[in-house]
Amino acid sequence: MRRDDETPEEKRERIRQEELKNNPGGNFKDSLNRGSTGNIADLVGGLSWKGTGILILVLIVGFIIYAAFFR
Repeated sequence: MRRDDETPEEKRERIRQEELKNNPGGNFKDSLNRGSTGNIADLVGGLSWKGTGILILVLIVGFIIYAAFFR
């Protein structure tokens, strides 16, 4: 695939991979920061569609239980 035909997501990933090759120590710092702050895109990206559906279902059920008992 030519670089002109890349989607913005592919371009970001390619640039990120090139940066990791040039600065491996920066990857350690990035991973520490990402682990402490969290990121919903990384969470959902690591799950399958079933895992994402279960997560959404748990959040909805949790909200309903909270609304029923604590309001």
